[in-house]
Amino acid sequence: MSLSDRWRLALDRLRRDGRHRVLQAPAGIDFSSNDYLGYSKRSWPACEFARSGAASRLLRGHHPIWDEVETRLAQWHGAEAALMLTSGYAANEGLLSTIVEPADTVFSDQCNHASIIDGLRLSKAEKIVYPHNDVDELKRMMRRHAHRRLASAAWFVVTESLFGMDGDRAPLQELAELSERYGAHLIVDEAHATGCFGPSGSGIVDALGLRGRVLATVHTGGKALGVPGAYVAGSRLLKETLVNRCRHFMFTTALPPLIGAWWLDMLAVVRDDDASRQALRQNAESFRAELAARQVAAGGTDDYIVPIVLGEDAAALEAAVKLQEAGFDVRAIRPPTVAPDTARLRISIHADHHTSALRDLSQALVASV
Repeated sequence: MSLSDRWRLALDRLRRDGRHRVLQAPAGIDFSSNDYLGYSKRSWPACEFARSGAASRLLRGHHPIWDEVETRLAQWHGAEAALMLTSGYAANEGLLSTIVEPADTVFSDQCNHASIIDGLRLSKAEKIVYPHNDVDELKRMMRRHAHRRLASAAWFVVTESLFGMDGDRAPLQELAELSERYGAHLIVDEAHATGCFGPSGSGIVDALGLRGRVLATVHTGGKALGVPGAYVAGSRLLKETLVNRCRHFMFTTALPPLIGAWWLDMLAVVRDDDASRQALRQNAESFRAELAARQVAAGGTDDYIVPIVLGEDAAALEAAVKLQEAGFDVRAIRPPTVAPDTARLRISIHADHHTSALRDLSQALVASV
């Protein structure tokens, strides 16, 4: 049975039981939301969309602006549909715990985010962790497990596209090919790439032309896009399944419509803001060149997340304090966020950093590490 057939059967069961849900905008006198003090009806200054979320979207928390936002997001990615959730953590955990079932098998990158790890724990599926970005070892693992695969079970490969702590990119082309060879479904967390890759900023999956070869992508607003919330992009069937079965969507208060207006404003900007994407690339290249000239070892690829791995927790903390005293807000990243003995400084380069600041930070790093 295919994954799509499995979803359709589950949705058919909900229809048969009278439990299938659709999104509906508020109408009539409100007796359903949690707007106990009536604050959602207050007019706030300079805000057309004054109503708060007040309830889940399946109760009275849905607003037509979210239909517009999700349509625009789907168009941005060339996907069939998108579904907004409250945070990237909720999006990853909710997606995985909903569509992955106990009989399934998931191959997960060693450096995946905690929200992915927790989503897979909730799914109760067999989780096989492969070494970070090691396609050859992943291939061997999939080959070893193929002989005991159940016909009714689905396989998934889950990875970040740009890893938030290591600053390197997943080999998405190779992962897509391997997933197709073994009949696995590829899911990509684009949290750190959204807004920064591709001609319109929609992410690495789209920049590589892989949209039709992934099951779903997860995108956050709270990083490059600067807005609250996150969303899943995929098929219309996936969206319907999440609306009806994802507890992280069904049982949480909706984001207020004001945030939807914010998303629409952001989308109008980011799609055409290639100048900022170019500035970000140039700053990352310049900073990495400064570090190389000073023989400071930096991890990652050529992108804007620059880890300086120092090993011991104390070493990372001490270096961070020195940099902060010098006027640079750089933080130490320690276990469990990263593996033991890989404590680091995580430096995030921005498009609006001045060249002088990048140079000064590189000089300060020499004295700090």
